[in-house]
Formats: sequence, C-alpha cells, structure tokens
Amino acid sequence: MTGWDRALRVLSLLAIDPGLKGLTVRARSGPVRARFEAACATLPLPLRRIHPAQSETQLFGGLDLVATLAEGRMIEAEGLAHRPSALMLAMADRSTPHFAARLAGMLDRDAGHVLILLDEGAEPEEGAPASLRERVAFEIDLSEVSWREAGAEPITVPRVSLRRVRHDPDHAALMAATAARFGIDSLRAPLFAMRTARALAALEGKDAVEDTHLSEAAELVFAHRARHLPSDAEAEDSRPDTSEDEADSDATPGHLPEDMLVEAVAARLPPHLLDRLEQGSARTAVSGSGAGARRTGNRRGRPLPSRPGRPDGRARIDLVGTLRNAAPFQALRHRAGSKVVIHPSDITLRRFEDRSDRLLVFVVDASGSAAMARMAEAKGAVELFLARAYSRRDHVALIAFRGTGAEVLLSPTRSLVRAKRGLAGLPGGGGTPLAAGLLAADGIVAQARRHGLSPSIVLLTDGRGNVGLTGESGRDAARRDAEAVAARLKGDAVPALVIDTSNRPGPEGAALSRWLGARYLALPRADARQVCDAVTG
Repeated sequence: MTGWDRALRVLSLLAIDPGLKGLTVRARSGPVRARFEAACATLPLPLRRIHPAQSETQLFGGLDLVATLAEGRMIEAEGLAHRPSALMLAMADRSTPHFAARLAGMLDRDAGHVLILLDEGAEPEEGAPASLRERVAFEIDLSEVSWREAGAEPITVPRVSLRRVRHDPDHAALMAATAARFGIDSLRAPLFAMRTARALAALEGKDAVEDTHLSEAAELVFAHRARHLPSDAEAEDSRPDTSEDEADSDATPGHLPEDMLVEAVAARLPPHLLDRLEQGSARTAVSGSGAGARRTGNRRGRPLPSRPGRPDGRARIDLVGTLRNAAPFQALRHRAGSKVVIHPSDITLRRFEDRSDRLLVFVVDASGSAAMARMAEAKGAVELFLARAYSRRDHVALIAFRGTGAEVLLSPTRSLVRAKRGLAGLPGGGGTPLAAGLLAADGIVAQARRHGLSPSIVLLTDGRGNVGLTGESGRDAARRDAEAVAARLKGDAVPALVIDTSNRPGPEGAALSRWLGARYLALPRADARQVCDAVTG
C-alpha cells in the first residue's frame, strides 16, 4: 500500500468513525497536499480551515460585544467549533501552547469534531504540538509521495454499519500489551486501535473484527507512537508459561499471537526512529535582542497606544478611548431610550509591551601580563551596568578564565553589593583557556534561558588561546576546542560581542567573532565607560 493509498484509507476510517478524532499530515505546501485537502472535503462533516493565529472568539465563540451594546442584552456569537466539523489546522507546527491546549480540550469533550493537522515543519525536530498529536489517531507522511501517485479518489463508503461490528473481549488486552511492548504509555493508543479495527471491519463489510483488521489497526495507530524498539527479553518476560497445546490454541483464528502483531507494527516504524526520539520535540531557541526580548500582550508591561480592532477574546477594550471615539457622533446616533451608541469602528483595544529581563555575561581574559588592567576595566563596566540595572531590568554575571580553567566570579545578579564583593581581590596571570571560558558561559546561558532571561555574552580577550579543555598547552588544540564551543553558542543563537583588548589587535579576535557570529570591536585601550557604551550600543 502506497503512502497515498494509506492516506485515503485513513480518511475513510475517519468518515466511518469520527471518534478517531483526526490525523496529522506531514507535507509541505504543493500539489500533493492540495489534492489531499480536496479529498478531505469529501468527509461527511463540514470542512473548516483554521490557523494558529485564529482568535478564540472566531474559533470557540463568545460575547458579541457590538451586538450586545446595540441590543441592550447579552448576545453570544457562535464559533467555528460550535457545531461538529472537520477542522483543518494549517501550519500546525507553529501553534502556541495556549492554542494547542484549547484545541485539546475541545477534542477531550468529544463534541464530534475531526482535527486535521497540517504539519509543515522544515526540520525533523519541528512538528505539531505533542498534546494534539496524542489526541488524534493517525499520522501519515506525504513528503515522499509524487503528484502522479496522488489521485483524487472518493472516500470509500462503509458496507456495514459500525454499530453491528463485534469484537472479542481479548482483543483489547492484546492491543494494550502490544502498545506496552513499544513503550507507548498512553491508554488512548489501544483505544484508538480498537476503534480503528472495528472501522476497518465495517469498511470491508464484516460484522466481526478479524486478525487482519487488528494487524492493520496496530500499524496505523502504534507505528508513529513507538518510543523504543521491542526486544526479545521483553517478549519472554511478558509471555506466560504455556504448554504446547495452549501455544497451538493461541494461533487459532480470533486469537492473533502478540508476536505477529509486534512484527506488523515494527515493519511500519518510521525511518530513523531512534534518532528522532533522541532529538525529541525540542525547537530551536529564539534569541532575545540585546535589550531583552520584546513581548506584546494585553495584561502587563509598558502601555502602548491603543489601536482600533474587534474584541477576539484575547484583547482588552480601552474603554476611555472607545468613548472618546464615539462621543463626537452621539448627536447623530441618538435613539430613544439609548444613552450611548457604540459602533464597531469606535472600539479600541489596549496594548502593552513587556521586555524579558536581560542577562549580560561578561567573560574576561584574566591571563598574561595585561590581566590586571583588563580586570580593572571589567569591574568598572560591571558596576556601571549594575547602576542602570534597576531601570533596565538587567542582570550581570562575570566569568574569568586563566591558568587551566574558568571560574564564575559572579552569578547572575542585580545586587551592586554582591558584585563588588565578588569582584574584590581577583588574581590574574597564567595561560589562556579560551575554550573553558566559553564553556562556562554556555552553562550560564542555558540556565538563564530556563529561567526566562534573554542572555547575551560580552567577551573581553585578545583571542589568543593556548590551553585546551583538557588543560594541556598547545595553540592548535586550544583553537579547535574554542571553535567547537563557539559554534555551539552560535547554533543556539546567543547574541555576543567580542571586545579585542590587545594592544595590537590581530586576526585572532576577528576569527573568534566569526565563530560566535558576534559583533567585533577592537579597543586596545578600552576603559570601563567605553566598554559600557559599546555593549549598550
């Protein structure tokens, strides 16, 4: 069965039993996906197209404020999800957690909806939210299907009513055991598999579930949910001791052996399953700007000018601005029994801008003869930044590297007293373990992002590392280690600034800035205020 045939078969199963909730389709925009969308239009439910930026009022309904003000009584508007329908979510991989949670709650209420997730993720680690993929029965991949294979065939009509299909009580236990062999810990999977088997039987005109239905249902439901490959040891542990006669009886029709079901699922496992599981569903971190990532919302932060718009369940109405817009027209809009008449064009929405806290990680080269001068300027720059921290919400951290390793002298803080205490009496001299300093900065950056900060790195060095991560001297090994750690920071999109403090700047500092994807400044005689101004700029 080709990928396109499997997609049409899944649509037929959804038409028979909407309780299967839906499917995830991994396919980029193109003629193949266009034909699949055309096939979805033949489902017995009305097809509604939605997107992650859909307002909650449009999708789930809510108070119709304009009609309520006009009628003088509460009027609620119906959303797209008010009646059972097939909801096709484009760009499902860009759904926010809040939007995914609302859709998941809608599916859990069993309102008769079918959700079709169009996953357009360009990278293997990108994908639709796990909370939604868990709540739909199927997942298909059309990325390898050519447009010649994608024929616009109609959905198959069932020959037998789903209510007439029976199944053996032992089938549910068999499905649960098979799911456990593949590390599937959700009970939705075996329940979906049983519903799929009954729908397959109805599709083929059978009034009872057969072994072939169980095998195909397990392939369709379990293959993309597998968490690990089944092992022979698990099979021995899960199989009870039976005699030869009992073993023969297990192979009779209606009692499909578990090993045969496991082999059927294993044959349909996605390629590179283990690699995808190691990568998980982590997305590339979005870096903040140098002044902290901006977040525009409607609850807190610095007020922004109100703008015209319609309430969508997320925005808050600017009452004063709305009345100010409506006031000049009240003489023309006056009606008997109405004091104030509001038109949709009068409504303005409140906006706020909130900046996430910024963390500046100073990584200072404390090696060599000029170490004490660099330390003095770094201390002065940190103290200047701390003086502005209360108004700019900046945090600072300080890392010094010398000898054979790096030391975190100042953990992320906004306390001026702690900073001065941590900076006092800093020794200098020794080798230049540049890679160790970058590695220490990487650890602080990862921790800061987990706490919701927007980290940036300020590196004060001449870039001439001579000590590797192992502590051994050697410029070649030190260069390789520093380049590898810098590439990791660049891959994580960490904003950085390299300040070359050498008396005679050479190519090493510029090369380091390229590895980091950072801005490069040559300040051979930088003082604290110059450093502070450069970072601020």
